[in-house]
Amino acid sequence: MENKGLSERKKQILKAIVEAHISGGEPVGSKYIVENKQLTCSSATIRNEMSELEELGFLEKPHTSSGRVPSEQGYRFYVDSLLQHYAMTASEVAQINQILKVKMSELDGILEKASKLASNLTNYTGFAVRPRRAAVTISKFEAIEIDEENLLLVMITQGGSVKTNRLRVEGGCNRESLGLLTQVLNENLVGLGSEEITLPILVKLENEMGDNAHLINPVLKVIYDTMNETDDGDLRISGLNRLLQYPEFSDSESFGKLLGALESKEDLVNLVSANETDDVNVIIGSESEYKMMGNSSVIYKPIKKNGRTVGAIGVIGPLRMDYAKVLATIEELGDNISDMLGENGVKQIGDKNAGKQDGTE
Repeated sequence: MENKGLSERKKQILKAIVEAHISGGEPVGSKYIVENKQLTCSSATIRNEMSELEELGFLEKPHTSSGRVPSEQGYRFYVDSLLQHYAMTASEVAQINQILKVKMSELDGILEKASKLASNLTNYTGFAVRPRRAAVTISKFEAIEIDEENLLLVMITQGGSVKTNRLRVEGGCNRESLGLLTQVLNENLVGLGSEEITLPILVKLENEMGDNAHLINPVLKVIYDTMNETDDGDLRISGLNRLLQYPEFSDSESFGKLLGALESKEDLVNLVSANETDDVNVIIGSESEYKMMGNSSVIYKPIKKNGRTVGAIGVIGPLRMDYAKVLATIEELGDNISDMLGENGVKQIGDKNAGKQDGTE
């Protein structure tokens, strides 16, 4: 029988079992369904329906219990077909809106703040990912005078990271020449890849700099190096200890594997880097190709800026996760951050706290 062929009664029973197991963590028997759900059928009928759901792969029967627990297939059907919208409380919405008021100079700071909030609101482990990029493009340049022989070149990448380099230049520099340099770089190089900076562009840069053309070569070398960096992405984890309150993670071996995978960051970064969808993603147990998530569910939403994925926010929890609440929370949080980046952008160079970088990222 295909999933879509489940009768309404089977759907009601499956939904009741999933939600009871999410709430209590224990196997659910027919007695619970009879006593707590308004189903106009006998206990024997419910037991038969539960047996059929088990045969169809939606439920599993632990060896030590007469009750049933949802299988991964049962959770998937619940998420796709039975889930009711979770109405966020005024307090939860206020906490999410609060993140929009935080002034930060880098996307990394926004994502870290969001991962902590995701963990606090859901009581699971929150994470934020900045996905892998094959190459770096720059969205804004600024050249800042240190003294007459040294300058600080600040570059904000399309992903929201701030790169800074201190350069010593022969021929000297001053505030006026660096102001012109900032203008010329922003007008000609923003959004280009290193392979697009051709000889005609180089000649144009030198011509526009006039008497200060000596600044172009040393600055361009730094820009090339920055653009050709491989961005391996980044992972921020918040509330890892929250998983320990769930029996599913009480086994030191399984928790250790999950912890090791999270510390290495590669699996989650790969997962998000490979997915360009705008939607909230729900990955249940073995649906993930990464073994460390076998007894876990992962829910995340990409963060967009100008149509590009610049990060993702999500949570990791047990299979019996409160999917309705988590989906609503991650949807709201992700949309708010994307809206903030789209409308206002990450805080730009020249703002109060930007430009305080004193080393190369």
